[in-house]
Amino acid sequence: MRDEAAYVEFAQGARGRLRRAAYLLCGDWDQASDLVQEGLIRVYVAWPRLERSGGEHAYARKAVVSAFLDSKRRRSSTEVPAEVDHRHASGEDVASTVSTREALMQALAALPPRQRACVVLRYFEDLSVADTAAALRCSEGTVKSQTSRALFSLRTTFDDSPFGELVTEGASSW
Repeated sequence: MRDEAAYVEFAQGARGRLRRAAYLLCGDWDQASDLVQEGLIRVYVAWPRLERSGGEHAYARKAVVSAFLDSKRRRSSTEVPAEVDHRHASGEDVASTVSTREALMQALAALPPRQRACVVLRYFEDLSVADTAAALRCSEGTVKSQTSRALFSLRTTFDDSPFGELVTEGASSW
């Protein structure tokens, strides 16, 4: 028997955090919303089983990451993005923090999907290596190597940039 009220309460409470994590994976708020919706659909299907075992949050996070990885495996849709209209300047002065964040988001977007997922789960979601491996359905060694490669790539990107070094405070070495 499915407890609809409990599911709705869970979905409303988890949506914000899942969307922020999804944004770090894909770099687009609209696509992040779609990934969260797909993830919450998967949670809804498994809800009776999850409610008994108590793993709703972990399953939801794993479902969003899986939806992201699945979307990268699929061929692109028939949607064609419109060209940017350069005639209307925003008139805003873009602060250095915004440009730094954009540079980081571009560097994160340049990573392969699996490496990006490892970085987001390890450093944004603050998961352990074991929990990240479980979420991605791979070995702990794979998580370590993918994270190491991703951090190396990010560091190399920022070595000669005006933004300075990439600092991974709290990052533990293996």
